[in-house]
Amino acid sequence: MSNRVAVIIDGREYTILAAEEAEYVKKVAALVDQHIKTVIDSTRVSSVDGATLAAMNIADQYYRETEASENLRRQLKEYLEEGAKQKLEISELKREIFKLQNKK
Repeated sequence: MSNRVAVIIDGREYTILAAEEAEYVKKVAALVDQHIKTVIDSTRVSSVDGATLAAMNIADQYYRETEASENLRRQLKEYLEEGAKQKLEISELKREIFKLQNKK
């Protein structure tokens, strides 16, 4: 199901056709609008240049967050592997204790 959502970005109205809910689309548009406003206000560039620079900033943020996410996944995988090794070692030690107790 597609939703038609009217949003305003940099003072222009756009109708977005999206599968996502309207609130989500508006939230995304507001983020883009805020990025553009921030760039334009801080650099005094045109709307087109502001949109381009804002897109660069958003892409940069996306790639940094993706890299951070991958690092967390890798770290979690290492922790899980270490946990599995520790669990196996505990099982082996319990078996050894059982064998030693039964030798008495």
